Amino acid sequence: MSTPSIFMQRCLELALLGMGDVAPNPMVGCVIVYEGKIIGEGYHEKYGQAHAEVNAVRSVKNPELLSKSTLYVSLEPCAHFGKTPPCSDLIIESRIPRVVIGTVDPFAKVSGKGIEKMRAAGIEVEVGLLENECRELNRRFFTFHEKKRPYILLKWAQTLDGFIDTDRSETQHPTWITNALSKRLVHRQRSEESAILIGTNTAQYDNPALTVREWMGNQPIRMLIDRTRRLNSNLTIFDQKSPTWVFTDVECEDTENVKFITLDFKQDILPQMLAELYKRDILSVVVEGGSILLDSFLSHELWDEAFVYTGNQFFGKGVAAPHISGEVVAFEQLDECKLHVLRRVTESRN
Repeated sequence: MSTPSIFMQRCLELALLGMGDVAPNPMVGCVIVYEGKIIGEGYHEKYGQAHAEVNAVRSVKNPELLSKSTLYVSLEPCAHFGKTPPCSDLIIESRIPRVVIGTVDPFAKVSGKGIEKMRAAGIEVEVGLLENECRELNRRFFTFHEKKRPYILLKWAQTLDGFIDTDRSETQHPTWITNALSKRLVHRQRSEESAILIGTNTAQYDNPALTVREWMGNQPIRMLIDRTRRLNSNLTIFDQKSPTWVFTDVECEDTENVKFITLDFKQDILPQMLAELYKRDILSVVVEGGSILLDSFLSHELWDEAFVYTGNQFFGKGVAAPHISGEVVAFEQLDECKLHVLRRVTESRN
């Protein structure tokens, strides 16, 4: 790996530290290099707080060196006033002569404008170093802005013989398929995403909390579909302890921590739901529903990744696991259980 690539790789390592804390903003890392050595670094730590470039500039002990340094950043510096001032202005004011950018920002208010502003100020700007890696890191952010919908992650557990549940007409209580290690990974994933979605039957039969309990991290917004508002208000998901959104066709008043979003259930609800989530800045959603909800996303090809946990047991009969085809991009052995991570194959990736 070339020396510039090493610096950009460090930007990616720093950016990843913001996972779960910066959405709907992207994860961004930045380093400042003088005579081949890093003299400052930073990352976007929290939504609404200072961006990576600001933290990197602030970390430089001798500001006089900025005018002789190169700034590396994984995503194009912003050019607009949002929660914070434009980072491109700070770079210009700091008289940094050269900037190396991993990839252009897809956000319309930024895209190309930060680069244009810095070049107009006489700064040498290079774009595209480790571009694929920079896009991969922020695939949720790029999907959100390019496809105008959240990044969709499907998740389910299945038995060795391909069932995700028992026949609930025979057994009413949930059946545990995987193990404690798998559960911790599920909770870690929840802490990294914006929201988690289930269907009516899952809420009724499993009564899940949908919270982060086995991992330290942020709590995603709990979401469920309840067309006729038939679910019992005593269910755990309505405990008011965490923000909860309900998609329904019944007009309801919001309560302190439960929001009702009305959809037209006479039409296909998935496009409506994703449009609502895009409008409300939901960057990613984990779909943990039962077979009906999962199959809906699969049949519409509205998914980006799938996390398929396989336990070490047989049911013999029950609810069949979804049929999915995609590219296996990761595998983990979790004691007696297994995790396969798949990506949807699109024409652009062929």
